[in-house]
Amino acid sequence: MDNSALNSAQMQQFLNQEKEKAMLNEMVAKLTNVCWDKCITSTPGSKFSSSESACLANCAQRYLDMSVIIMKRFQSMQ
Repeated sequence: MDNSALNSAQMQQFLNQEKEKAMLNEMVAKLTNVCWDKCITSTPGSKFSSSESACLANCAQRYLDMSVIIMKRFQSMQ
């Protein structure tokens, strides 16, 4: 493999990694917004109540589960 092909492959790998990072950051931001709006109904104190903590954990898990299902569905379509 010549130097330009190697550089091109490295650049493509770098771009793919950056794209994955951006997607992950977007998912975390969306998860935070959705779950916060659903679970935190009053002004939070210094820590979450047990019901808020449970709601946030459940919401985050459901969101991640759905994301995995959607990704698998897209992969099967390709």
